[in-house]
Order: sequence, then structure tokens, then C-alpha cells
Amino acid sequence: MQIITEFPCDVVETPDMEIVLSDGCRLSARVWMPKDAGAAPVPAVLEYIPYRKRDGTLPRDEMMHPYVAGHGYACVRVDMRGNGDSDGLMTDEYTIQELADACEVIEWLAAQPWCSGSVGMMGKSWGGFNCLQTAFLQPPALKAVISVCSTTDRFADDIHYKGGCLLGENFGWGAVMLSYSSRPADPVLRPDWREAWLARLQAEPWLAPRWAEMQERGAYWQHGSVCEDYDRMTVPVLSWGGWADNYMNTVSALVENCVGPVKGIVGPWVHQYPHTAVPGPAVGFLQEAIRWWDRWLKGIENGAESDPAYRAYMLHSEAPNASAKQRAGHWVAEAAWPSPRVTAQRLFLGEGAGALPPRPLVLEPMANQLTHPGYLGQEDGGGISVVVNTPQHLGMHTGEFFPMGLNAEMPGDQASDDAMSVCFDGAVLATPLDLLGAARLTLRVASDKPLGFVVARLCDVAPDGSSVRIAHGMLNLCHRDSMEAPAPMPVGQAVTVSFAIDQMAYRLAAGHKLRLALSTTYWPFLWPSPEAATLTVTAGHLDLPVHAGSDTEWVPPPPQGAKPWAHKVLRAGKTTRKIETDLIAGTTALVVHDDLGDVENLSHGLCTGETMSELWEIRPDDPLSARAVHTWEQRLSRGTWAVRTEARAEMTATATHLRMTARLAAYEGEALIFERVFDDEVARRFV
Repeated sequence: MQIITEFPCDVVETPDMEIVLSDGCRLSARVWMPKDAGAAPVPAVLEYIPYRKRDGTLPRDEMMHPYVAGHGYACVRVDMRGNGDSDGLMTDEYTIQELADACEVIEWLAAQPWCSGSVGMMGKSWGGFNCLQTAFLQPPALKAVISVCSTTDRFADDIHYKGGCLLGENFGWGAVMLSYSSRPADPVLRPDWREAWLARLQAEPWLAPRWAEMQERGAYWQHGSVCEDYDRMTVPVLSWGGWADNYMNTVSALVENCVGPVKGIVGPWVHQYPHTAVPGPAVGFLQEAIRWWDRWLKGIENGAESDPAYRAYMLHSEAPNASAKQRAGHWVAEAAWPSPRVTAQRLFLGEGAGALPPRPLVLEPMANQLTHPGYLGQEDGGGISVVVNTPQHLGMHTGEFFPMGLNAEMPGDQASDDAMSVCFDGAVLATPLDLLGAARLTLRVASDKPLGFVVARLCDVAPDGSSVRIAHGMLNLCHRDSMEAPAPMPVGQAVTVSFAIDQMAYRLAAGHKLRLALSTTYWPFLWPSPEAATLTVTAGHLDLPVHAGSDTEWVPPPPQGAKPWAHKVLRAGKTTRKIETDLIAGTTALVVHDDLGDVENLSHGLCTGETMSELWEIRPDDPLSARAVHTWEQRLSRGTWAVRTEARAEMTATATHLRMTARLAAYEGEALIFERVFDDEVARRFV
């Protein structure tokens, strides 16, 4: 990344600007703006999140917000109510209160003498969510948003459920927030920090059971889901996503459905801002952001509204690598989305001939319909009878729901999971095959259990047998007809189900083949069904989004940023990620230890540290053996002042209930000053 130190505007910083809401709650904001903004007002850009501006997101804040401010904007980084240095208490994510506060902050910003009256809103993940949700509410001063790694549907496409299946990270995210929200304000900014901290700890919610209890797409999940009414999305939106992140579907959904101006960009990245993300190539996110702000906040006619509707980095075949620093590929630019250059091509599922049982299964492509060289086959896929019942530990190489970096968090070689799956292989490609968009799988299937799910992975299989996951999709069979009104499967009765596989941009190389892998398990990505369901598939087809082909169609600007934060490493961290088999207990476990070490902020002296561990264990033959244990420690100190919090969470299940326990403890020095234990059970109605 190129570090920029000189900008068109001289920037001044206010480390703790007070924003008092109508109910008296004081929010703390860190603000960068041009020195002369009082005499020459500028638009404001708001980032509004719970992740602590004083320490949590400070390293990335200092590389982004001064850069944008230096180009003529007031950049305002606000700690949400109940977090960081702000007053109040937080009860859940994306609440009515949270969004009402956002609208009030925007109104406050627009009224400041240094603001021109135009406000933009940006953010990644939580901030990407709530800037879309705030745009949905249409506050008058909000003129544009930039949303990174976000969602349009809180039930179907977030960290809690996917395809109606309960994600393992529903529990994991609950543990994260139990830890993250337990930290106090900085005493330098808040003399009442201790009193406020104890109130915060006492009100701390244990959210994982609450989320797990809502197993259908009801009013709770519909709130904050902008897909409920795209006609309300009139504020211009620039949406960013990454293929290594599990929020890759949002960009397509917004570009296709929003009524206001919207542009989308999807790169190879994990769950990070695109100018710092891996795998590379990273791009000039900040330059693109300023171009967007200039157009919609300043009214500069720079043609941003005429940019391609959808720009995607098309990944190319290469060896699997769960810690890839770079991905080969090229940028595709689609003037319209859906693209006229993408054609749906149907492949039927069929059984291979001439093999010993269990017979390998092949995708038999349709003759004269899929015109790409290398695909020849039959007109229908009838007459199959395929049984799918996979071991419970399948999925250990799936990777994280939202990978953050290079610690083997991305999907690895799928070959071992493929070996436990039912696989349908296409013919070896004579020439490359380009895919852009979302595939859709339709199956005729019967289940011997009322609860169960099916997972589909599209994989790129190289001549050496290694397998790269291109995209995946899943369906809780209780949700086969409706996400809002699920119902158990009729046991032994064949039904037709259809579901989307995630968006993709991928070029399979000549000599490779496309694989569809089916499983009834996906640990720890999905929490297992109460009983090991056996599915019988008697027909099916896969609709593929085949692209006409392209060369490089966009050359993004190179990544730039302001100078990094001044800090000192007090203790280096270390991360390990292992798959362990206990030969006595018969369990297989994913074990993660992530020690971020300890650092000192040289600007204000706050020392911070964080340590985390995860255990995800299961027996291959027993879905009720699934167990997850997460522990977190947060450390804050300055001089003789030192505090820390510990959070431990555990999830297990019986045939009828999910159980989630947690303990939160807080220490001042070595003295335990707070302890709380949670113990919740949730009925398994559809999971």
C-alpha cells in the first residue's frame, strides 16, 4: 500500500467530540476535518459501529478517515450507544434504538456550522449493515452510503442462519459480542468510567440463545432487512464484497433490485476493507470512495453514476490455499446486472456407467445446449437413486464464515471432504469455462427424518485431484417451501426442492472439471441436525451462470492510505489452527488459538491485548456429540490502571434442545469485581 502524507486540505482532529441525543445519551465521536471547515463547510461522512474507536478499530480508522478528510470531508467515527466511550446500554444488534440514534446523529451532523448539510454513511460488516438500514429509513440529510461486507436479508444471509440452517457462528458471534461489549470506556475520556462499566456489565446480553430461538424468518429478522422493500432504497449505494467472505451475495442483490443509483464491486477478499484485504490484489478503495462522495455529497459531475453496474474479480484456477496472499484472476465489468453476457445452462444429474459400486456420479451435460467446448451429454437425468448420509465431521476444511486474514481461515483443499460426500463430476474441460452469478440446484429428494439439511459445494477439481471450493449453498429441508413458515419434512415422501448456491466469478482452466458435492453435514459451519438424516435423491439438475468470456475490463487504482497508527508491540501474538483426532474418545475437533499479543498506543498511552480460543468437536457417528467452547480475554491498562474481562461460552445439544451457557467475569487489577453466569435452553423446532 502507498502511504499518503500530504493532502489537498490540512486536517485537524478532535479525539472526543460530544454528540448528545434527545434522550440525554452522550455519544463519543472521533472527528477529522479540514482546518478551514468552519469557514468553508464540508460534507460529513459517518461511520457508526460498536467496535471502539479508542482502540478496537483505531488502526484502520487512522489509515482511512484522515485520508478522506484530507480531500475535503468531515469524517466522524462514532461509538454506538453502550460501547466504547459512549453512554447508554446496548441490548442487541440493529435495534430500533440503534437506527433511531443513527438518524439523530445524521441530523445533528447536518446542522453543524462546519458541515455543508450533506451527510454520507459508510461501514464494513456491522457498519455496512446499519448504513443500508439507515438509508432504508431515508433521513433527509443522508445523501449516499458506501457499504462493505453487508447483507440485505438478516435471516437468509447473515451470521445466524443460511438457507434456514443454523450456523455454528450464531453461537460464535454471541461469544464475540459478550466479550467485545464487556470493556469499559477509557478513563482519560470518561471520569465516570467505573460506574458506567459496572452498569454495562450488569446489562450485558447473552444473545446467542435469543437468535437461535427464532428459527423462522419472522418480524425480528425482517426488521433491518432492506430486501423487505427495495423501493425504499433511493439513497445512492456503492456496495463492496469479497469472494472469500460469506457476504458475497449482497452486491448482486443491491445492484439488481435497488431503485436508487447503485454500483457494486466484488473482489477476491476476506472480511476486510478492500485497500487492506487479502487475498490480493488489493485496490484503491479510498480513491473510489472519494469519487462516490464527490458525486453525491458535493455534486461534482465526475461520471460515477455511469460506472459499470457490477465489477467482479473473476478468480482463475489455481491450487487450494487456505492462507492465500494473492489470487490469480481478472476484472470483469458488466454495464448491466443481470448481465446479458450470462446464460443459464442446465446440467442434469446422472450416474456414471461401468464403475464398481459405489459408483462415481457424474454431471451429464445437455447436448446442443451448453455450447462451451468440452461439454457433451444426454437430454435428461432421470432414473437415478443416490443415497446421501455423510459423516458428522465433514466440513473441517470449510473455513470461517468471515475470514479476517491469513491464518488458514479461508477454504482449504476440499478433496478430503469430497471423499466423504456424494460427488457429481462434469467432463474434463477442453477449454476454460467462465462462471459469473449464482448457480441454482434443484433436487427430487426424500428424507427418513423430519429434520435435516442438504449442502451443495461447487468445486474446481484439478488433474492432481485437489479441489478448490468455488461456492457453496445449503437448505434446511424444513424451509423447502418457505423461510417464514417452515414445516418438518414428510418422512419417506419425495419432494422437489430448489435453492441458490452463492454468487461467484470463476474461470475453470482447461484440463480441470467441475464438481458438485452433496452432503447432509457441514461441521462446524452448520450445527448438525438432531438425527443423522439419510436423503435419497432420484432426480436433479444444476443451472449454471455461464459467462460469454472476457479479458481485463477494469484496472482499479492502487491501494492508498494515510500513515499507520503509532504503536509499540509489548508482546507478540501467535495463532494456531489445527484439526485434532482423539483416538480414545473418537472425536474430531477444529482447535483455534488466537493470541493477538499486547500493544501500546503511543499517542494516548492505552495498552490493549486480546486472546481467544475455539474448540469445535464432534464424533463422526453422533450428531448429538457436537460441542463448541469459546473463551475470550480482553485486556486494558495504562500506568497503574489495569482491567480485564473473561468470557467463556459453551454450546451442546440434545435431541430436543440446544443448550448455551456462558460466564462473564471482570477484574480490576487482580480483584474480581463482577461475575455473571448464563444458562439457556432453546427448543429445536426446525434445526
